[in-house]
Amino acid sequence: MAGIKHTASRGYDIIGDIHGCANTLAMLLEQMGYSKVNGVYQHRRRQAVFIGDIIDRGPRIREALHLVRNMVERGSARIVMGNHEYNALGYCTRARAGSGKTWLREHNPRHDRLIRETLEQFEAYPHEWNDFLEWFYTIPLFIEEEDFRAVHACWDDELIQKFKQVQGGACIDEDFLHASAAIESFAGQVMDTLLRGTDLRLPQGMKITGRDGYVREFFRTKFWADNPHTYADVVFQPDPLPPEVAGRVLSEDERKQLISYPLDAPPVFVGHYWMDSEPAPLKSNVACIDFSAVKYGRLVAYRMDGERELSPDKFVWVNVARDHKDSPDYPTSEDSVAR
Repeated sequence: MAGIKHTASRGYDIIGDIHGCANTLAMLLEQMGYSKVNGVYQHRRRQAVFIGDIIDRGPRIREALHLVRNMVERGSARIVMGNHEYNALGYCTRARAGSGKTWLREHNPRHDRLIRETLEQFEAYPHEWNDFLEWFYTIPLFIEEEDFRAVHACWDDELIQKFKQVQGGACIDEDFLHASAAIESFAGQVMDTLLRGTDLRLPQGMKITGRDGYVREFFRTKFWADNPHTYADVVFQPDPLPPEVAGRVLSEDERKQLISYPLDAPPVFVGHYWMDSEPAPLKSNVACIDFSAVKYGRLVAYRMDGERELSPDKFVWVNVARDHKDSPDYPTSEDSVAR
């Protein structure tokens, strides 16, 4: 493939969930020393790694997709699949005969709302959208290098190793997509775990309503917790658990459902989780780089140079200000932060 060649000394810039914030992405890339060469952003010594969720919610989804795909095809970036790209494939793929449904991902009000901005922004470009859907199949679920790993939501080594044996690589195909519609299947577990994370069921009869209005009977859990004892030790989501639930002691069965990420494993980067704190590692070898850019948070990157222990000083970001409604992702100069 034409483009920048891989070198052992190359640094990587792992970039969080974009969700259509193309202007902010361009600003972050330029802040990190990327510049356009023949219309495509690249860096002389570094490569961007996108953590997925390029689409949905934001004001410039089409522009963001073109920017990212051009970089990937030029070799100046790599990418892993996010749950929103996976959702789009399911939403736009007809179910096979005998399945009892029309689409792989049901066209219900919640799913319609999640993909609405994407479909609206591609309404005048249907051929482009179909091309991007085909491109999504070429996006790997994970990246595994000697000195770092990247996955959208959760690194489950057992699932990943089995997936590589089944698929012969890191990408899904149409058969795997169809199989994943059954959540209890191996394919369903791979897509749910790697792209959405792990969870535990709330105590019987309890439900929580998230800030997005969605009522949940499960809560998201850390895949890196060391020797957890209570729900509070493993919960990892924007919406807190009620105090009486957070203090609940994990049962032996619940502990067995949890996975862990060893301290001697290579650093792993995830997105997905809508963080709103100061960017910093979650653990010496685990970092989340999704800081709610499309909700006027930060678009964050981690500048990886082969270190085994991640440092808060390696995070860089652009703060996303409420500028004006026609350009909600465009930061004002006084709100951009260079680190």
